[in-house]
Order: sequence, then structure tokens, then C-alpha cells
Amino acid sequence: MKHNKHIHSLLGNGIIAGTGMLVSIVLFRVLSIAEMGAWIVFFSTILLFDTIRSGIITMAFVKFFSGTSDQRANAVIGSTWYLAIVITLFLLLLNIPSYIVSFYINSAGFAYFLKWFGIIYMASLPFFVISCLLQAKQRFDQLLLLRLFNQGSFLLLLLLFVWLKMIDLQMTILAYLVSNGIASLVGLFLGWGDVYKLKFRSKKVVKEIISFGKFSVGTNLSATLLGSVDTYIINFMLGPTALAVFNTGIRLLQVVEIPLLSFASTAMPTLSTLYNQGNQEELVKVAKKYIAIVTILFIPMIVLSFLFGDLAVWILAGSKYVYTEAPNLLRLFMILSLLYPLDRFLALMVDVIHKPQVNLLKVLCMLAINIVVDVVCIYYFKSIYCVVFGAILALLTAIAISYHTLKKYYIRISLIDIYKQLSFTTIKSFIFNNGK
Repeated sequence: MKHNKHIHSLLGNGIIAGTGMLVSIVLFRVLSIAEMGAWIVFFSTILLFDTIRSGIITMAFVKFFSGTSDQRANAVIGSTWYLAIVITLFLLLLNIPSYIVSFYINSAGFAYFLKWFGIIYMASLPFFVISCLLQAKQRFDQLLLLRLFNQGSFLLLLLLFVWLKMIDLQMTILAYLVSNGIASLVGLFLGWGDVYKLKFRSKKVVKEIISFGKFSVGTNLSATLLGSVDTYIINFMLGPTALAVFNTGIRLLQVVEIPLLSFASTAMPTLSTLYNQGNQEELVKVAKKYIAIVTILFIPMIVLSFLFGDLAVWILAGSKYVYTEAPNLLRLFMILSLLYPLDRFLALMVDVIHKPQVNLLKVLCMLAINIVVDVVCIYYFKSIYCVVFGAILALLTAIAISYHTLKKYYIRISLIDIYKQLSFTTIKSFIFNNGK
């Protein structure tokens, strides 16, 4: 239990979700509706453009680092630091002309993004690389601590600004910037970044990471856009009030993201190692268990969301959102979340078998479906529920593409066998035996 990777990963993601929820509770109450809408746009856009860096590096790093020799691992670490620095410097230089452009932008969220993104990405650079390294090493205890410094400092700074009566959108962005810098400094001070291994970088490994990452960046960018496109469409077609209502409902989906992200983080190194060792049978067996276990964990959360959805919305955003569509949006998306584990782990397997281009195609299809359905449905019905319909069609398409790819290029996976493993005994055995 002391170094159980699943427990530490769950705790780490639980801290992120918990402090993130507290941040939302604070912001919903101290920012005006217009400022809250601008913050949502700003933060969504920051995450969208950060996928240029994370998309190229994250999946490729974990894949090439796991189950390799020390010499190879050092080359991967050094090459990853080199690429991350180059990409971040490019974004920082791009911030110079964008800062000038920001004064001609009417949207507050986009204007603040164009002013701040370069320095935010620079401040978060060590935090980002160290997080990749700790995930690949499966040191989720250290990753937990690092994330605690990141999210905890953000929350504390917000509360400080509220107490000093200085809180507004700009101070919120400043707190976000400083919290990323704090996490980066902590990681470097504790020596978790292995920055000295930058000297082991090689052109060959850099090219390998870029070759794999050129598909992953497209996949990650499209996936992030997929998560943000609803925000932009609702803001444009229904207005900032509808956007605030929508964000309130989906913000609570973090309760299912905790186990999903946690188990996905622990699965990628394990699955990559099994693939690199040519152990096809064990790879499929482990993947099936991950899907079954996370699905089981979602069931009580869905039941609770139906029983206490109104209460959850009241706690998050106050009484003014309880009698809106927010509680029902939460319930509908929670039902849909039963398919999230199947989609996520099939996609991980597609990456592991060296087919990142398929995941790129899949996410592009999802994005196209989501945009078309959202725009057409909202145009005719003027309803925020249209977003749920688009999400259902996109998710079913994604699962079908991943399943067909694995069947064609690797091995047929029985979906019936996966769900036969739905038992709490399976959960207990899997977690407390570190995924075996």
C-alpha cells in the first residue's frame, strides 16, 4: 500500500478535482457572470493551445521511456526536455505580436489569453516535463505532492485576493500564473526533473518523438478542441448566461474524471511495456480489467448524481443555478459516462500498437459530428440539451473506430468478456495488487 500506484494516482487526481471544485465554488461566487464567462473562455483556450506542447511530448515520452534500458531512458528524458524548451520558447516569441493584437479584441477572455499565454507556458514548463517523467516512472506519490503545490497554491492565492478585496478576472489569471511557477520551482528544487539529463539528448530520439507526436498533437489538439467547442458554440449562439449554466453542469463531471484519469495514467506505462515485450495476451487481459473496473466505479457516482444533482449544483454555484438546466445536464452526462472507460482504454491501446494516426482521425470525426449537431440543433431548437445529443453520437463513433482498428491490426477484443468482469471483487484484487 505504501507505494501502490493506483492509490497514489487516485489521490493525486482526487486532489486536483477537489481543489478544482473549490476554485470553481469561489469563482462562481466572486466573479460576475460576464467575468466568469471570460474566465471559462480564457482557461479553455490556454488548455487548447497547450496541447501543441503536451500533444507532441506526453504520449510519446511515456511510450518510449517505459520498459527500456537506462541509456535509452536517459536519451528520451534529455530529448524531451530539449523539445519542451524549444516549443515553449516558440510560444513565448509568438506572444510578442499577439500582445499587440490583444488590444483590438473585444472578447475579454480571448484578449487576456493573447496577453498572458507565453509567460504562463514558460512558468509551467518544468511542472509539465516533471509531471510526464513522474507518470512514466509511475511515481504517483511524488506526482500527488507536485499537483498539491500547483492546485493548492492557486486556491490559496484566490482566497488571499478575496480577503484583500482585490479579486477580479486579472487577479485570477495572475494567481493561475504564480501557482504554475510555484509547482515548477518545487519540482526542480526536489530534483524530480532530471534536468541534467538534457546532455543525453539525441537527434535520433528527438525525431522519434516528433514522428510519433505529430499524430498525437493532432489527436490531443482535436480532443481538447472537442472539449472546448461546446463552450465556444454556446457562447456564440446562446450567450454567456447559457455558457455559465452549461459549465456548471459539466464541471461536476470531474467526479468521474478522477478514476478515469488515474487509471489511464497507470495503464499507459503498463500497456506500453507489455507491447514492447510482445506479450499480447497479457496486454489485452490488463486492458479489459481496467475498462471493467473504472466502469464499476462510475455506477455509484451516477446513482448519487440522480438523487442529489440539485444539491450538487447548489453547492457548486449557488441557488441561482439550481432551477436551470444544469442539474439535468449533470444527470445526462453522467449516464453517458458509463461508456467513457471503454472509449478511453481502447484509444490507449490504439496508441500503444503504434496507430496514433487512427486516434487523430477518430477525434477529427468526433469533432466534426459534435460541431454539426450542436450548430444545427441549437439553431433550430435554441436548447442547451442539443449538446448532449452531439456528445452521444460522437462517443459511439469513437468507440466503433477504435474497436475496428484493434480488430484489424492487433487482436479482436470481446466486449462481452469485458463486462463479465464487472464485480467489486475484481476492483479489490486489481487495485491492491498494483494492476495484476
